[in-house]
Amino acid sequence: MAVPAVSIAQSAQDDDAASSEVELIMVTGSFVRRSENFESPSPLAVVDSVSIDAIGAKNIADITQTLTINTGSENTPDAFTQNATAGTSNINLRGLGVASTLVLLNNKRQVVNAQQTNEGLNFVDTSSLVPMIAIDRMEVIKDGASALYGSDAVAGVVNFITKRNYEGAKVTVDYQDGAHGNNKEYILQGLWGANFDKGNIMAAVSYTNRSPLFLSDRRLSRPQDDTSALGNPGAYFFTQGPLAGTPVIDPFGCAEFGGFPQLLAPPGTVPGLDIGLCGFDFGPGYSYVPDETRVNAYVKANYEVTDSIMWNSELSYARNRAERGGAPSFPILTGPLVPATHPNNPFGQAVVFFGRAEGNGFDADPANTESDTFRFSTSLQGELDAGFWEVSYTNATNDFLFSVEDVIRSEFSLALNGLGGKGCDPITGVPGQGACEYFNPFASSYTTSPNSQNVIDSFSGLQRIDSKSNLEVYEAFASVDVFELDGGIAGLAFGLQYRDESLEQDYDALSNQDSFTFVIGNPDFKDSLDVWGAFAELALPFNDKLDIQLALRYEDYGDTVGDTLDHKVAFNFRATDDFSIRASHSSSFRAPSVFMRNGGATTLQQLNDPLIGANAFAAVRTSGNEDLTPEESTAYNIGFSFEPIDDLSLELDYWNFDFEELIIQESAQAILSANPQDPNRIIRAGDPLNGPLVQVNNTFVNASELNTNGVDFVTSYKIDTDIGTFVPNLTATYILTYDLDDPQAGQIDGAGRRNFTNVGVSSPELRANLGLGWRNEAYSANVFVRYVSSYDDDQNCADGSAIAAGCGTAGLQEIDSHVTYDAQFSVDLGTVFDTQTSYVMTLGGINLTDEEPPQVFTNSGFDSKVHDPRGRQLYVRLAVEF
Repeated sequence: MAVPAVSIAQSAQDDDAASSEVELIMVTGSFVRRSENFESPSPLAVVDSVSIDAIGAKNIADITQTLTINTGSENTPDAFTQNATAGTSNINLRGLGVASTLVLLNNKRQVVNAQQTNEGLNFVDTSSLVPMIAIDRMEVIKDGASALYGSDAVAGVVNFITKRNYEGAKVTVDYQDGAHGNNKEYILQGLWGANFDKGNIMAAVSYTNRSPLFLSDRRLSRPQDDTSALGNPGAYFFTQGPLAGTPVIDPFGCAEFGGFPQLLAPPGTVPGLDIGLCGFDFGPGYSYVPDETRVNAYVKANYEVTDSIMWNSELSYARNRAERGGAPSFPILTGPLVPATHPNNPFGQAVVFFGRAEGNGFDADPANTESDTFRFSTSLQGELDAGFWEVSYTNATNDFLFSVEDVIRSEFSLALNGLGGKGCDPITGVPGQGACEYFNPFASSYTTSPNSQNVIDSFSGLQRIDSKSNLEVYEAFASVDVFELDGGIAGLAFGLQYRDESLEQDYDALSNQDSFTFVIGNPDFKDSLDVWGAFAELALPFNDKLDIQLALRYEDYGDTVGDTLDHKVAFNFRATDDFSIRASHSSSFRAPSVFMRNGGATTLQQLNDPLIGANAFAAVRTSGNEDLTPEESTAYNIGFSFEPIDDLSLELDYWNFDFEELIIQESAQAILSANPQDPNRIIRAGDPLNGPLVQVNNTFVNASELNTNGVDFVTSYKIDTDIGTFVPNLTATYILTYDLDDPQAGQIDGAGRRNFTNVGVSSPELRANLGLGWRNEAYSANVFVRYVSSYDDDQNCADGSAIAAGCGTAGLQEIDSHVTYDAQFSVDLGTVFDTQTSYVMTLGGINLTDEEPPQVFTNSGFDSKVHDPRGRQLYVRLAVEF
């Protein structure tokens, strides 16, 4: 694909630019400078600042979410799919994982988020990268680039390029209003730049304030999708007698206090009692979109040290705060005993409480995230007689604090025994007397025996996970001309890189002791990984028609991880002036991360329990695995570019990625489905074999294989008319294969499937964007139609039966296809009124017809890794540039 001037990744320094007819540049995906009309042998997608404005993007997630090559990213993380990463966003090229795409800022690395996803992946948080106003373009290498950039570039490279040599000042104000609830967004941005005799400086800052959208504002799920078997009112297990191990619904009431009775035996089976559970609809208090504030700042400076040496430095800081909604309290998974002596116990014997401390009628407790990201990068670039060199240093840190309230196991047990309350001494106190109080878990707390806030506070604690990740990169490379071929001068680039990656997570003291009844806890950990790398690249312009790229990279991770040698071979053949063919083949290597080897976490997930044939919300306890081996992969791409007539371009690429020994977190659902009565990995309340699901234990393993391939298609046509220029365009990606060999779930055909029960990601087969742009002097407009095809939901059978029992002839539930419409109109008032200052007013809308995301019978009612729950978003922007 030809790289137009607007897509240039990094301009090179030129000794004598005035006398040079063709400027040499360095494009993303190569360290060798080429001429401006160079066609990349790798498929390169470019989203420039004009395109960013056209889609109404307020943040980087708005850009990546519209890319058809992006599958399964987590840009609207909620408590159900991403417990502790609210307020973050990421990229997932080809559905190969949010940690398999290398994210660069001006060709240099960024630190990963210190808090991992539910799948145990640490990713680059794109919301902490740089203010949007400073971005000139985003470039994507779509065929993998490990041979040039290292193991993180398994799926490809996304390079964000900031504006260069900007002079002047610009201020933008955005306001966006959602159709549901109080979901609003305010964004204020500023940009300033100045050029001097020997250099330039640019600074940018942005402030974002986003209001939350709760499930209660737009309920997409059914009540049963968000109903937990553990509620308040709750249920109780007898510990002795003929009903030992049998759950009974609170005899003081369930439905009359907002609960959902779930009978497990016909009424009257036990006189005066109902065998079953009292469900609780926890959905309304949770949020689709958290309450967020973001501050991003960025400064870049260049200085000409000598006529042939340039110094470049950039500094960035991001401060993100997010609060997501939750339930009044979490389920208590530890099976606490209510003594027979409890004054509100109607059973006359000790019983196990199966519920939560607070349920219907209580305010929801939120969870909070605080993320601070700092990055400094500096480099020296120098000219040689026949080439150039660069040395650079990058240091970046992310501090991430997650906090959420939960019940303390020991204190809750004391309160059930009458020794609760902040002023009670459990050693000298008398149950239920003086400062010592009973906590009443029964439904009588809604009527005759309410609980005091004092006793509730005495067993409530705050889990705090303070995480920090750090990245240091030392890099040096040179690019030189080596010999001349018929098509030009061959270029050789070679270099060295050293990376130090560290991660630490400090849990509070209660978590260190596994003291919480739902989030449980975790040990602290701290570890690091040192990586040495060396690479070489050879660019061979054999003749006017054929360019070949050869690249080789060696990386050494030391310890038990080992080393790797990866290659890339690519070529571009210009058969005619209008038709060219490109192809590439490469290998890659991804080492287990620090967290995968030595970390650990407890997440909360909705699982389908085969014993009851229904969904249950349970803890998933993940431990690191030091025996992990690196994953290896190969990728190839074949494509062509064709311009049959002037201003009409067609591009088609076939891509294929093949992974072996893929590092994955074991699927908790697959473990549960394989053996729901495994006491070592499946923890149940009451009866260890048949009781309600409490916890699933898993780890990281090397799965055997993942193969995915498909087709990308891009076309546009420029039409000049008397009323302006029209540009219809189409971008589409079709996934032909997404085959998984899952160690728990077996052989899976994952294309066109949600992949809930395996290690894959949601993979609709077809994503397409159809657009029409128009411009006429001061006026412009854009319309987009965005399509996502239907796909199967492997969490639910089409007839509503439990997936764990197999769907038989009914097949899987289908998630409907989805079509949305976006539109925008802009006018440059400065041009209209002939002012020296530019005033651009923009009005637009996203999902103008307020289409609901396709319903999925799961927590929150939609697939957050594919669809957007917000509905129609109308926005206005004023950009003033001096």
